[in-house]
Amino acid sequence: MVVGLGPGKRDLLTPRALKAIQEADLIIAYKTYLTFIEDLITEQEIISSGMRKEIERARAAVDEARRGKNVVVVSSGDPGVYGMAGLVMQTAGEIPVEIVPGVTAATTAAALLGAPLMHDFAVISLSDLLTSWAAIQLRLEAAGQADFIVVLYNPRSQGRPNQMEIARQILLRYKEEVTPVGIVKAAERGRETVLITTLRDMPVEVIDMQTTVIVGNSQTIVDNGRMITPRGYLI
Repeated sequence: MVVGLGPGKRDLLTPRALKAIQEADLIIAYKTYLTFIEDLITEQEIISSGMRKEIERARAAVDEARRGKNVVVVSSGDPGVYGMAGLVMQTAGEIPVEIVPGVTAATTAAALLGAPLMHDFAVISLSDLLTSWAAIQLRLEAAGQADFIVVLYNPRSQGRPNQMEIARQILLRYKEEVTPVGIVKAAERGRETVLITTLRDMPVEVIDMQTTVIVGNSQTIVDNGRMITPRGYLI
């Protein structure tokens, strides 16, 4: 079973996810995510590891499931959105895998900003660890040209300090400078920051790997301090 933890706050963990964690024989997780559920760990066995150990965690889950254990692999957000779901399913072979969805960063950040995702949107990760930067740039071009609302995951890190600025410049080829942009850091983790700015004025330097960036489309407005993308209703 692969379980989404949502953003981390307990009231955004689904009842199905909570039940799965409580009933697990073994929980497998990236070590940082264990802090989200440490109060739920009683007698469950734990396997944790650091960044870039996803394949090892998936293989461990499959091996332990074959031994008859009730295994839960946890991901933050939704496990099927840049999470562990696909990798576990690719590794599992004949073993059935249940996916328990969670609240993902795009919708978490959107709720804190207002209602910016009310029309078609594209989600793009700026991490080039598993996808070439050339492919990411093509996706940014396509999303900008098609006037999608654009949600950016993994936008900027110490190892990738410039890609957020490059993404901004690509989107500026197709979007107005005053297009609203929402910047949400550590969404619903008890210390979040929320900023609404424009594509022209967005402070790239405050963005990091805990940040989700939402760039509006040509219809997105800011009303009473909230981002809204109208869907076309006549009011």
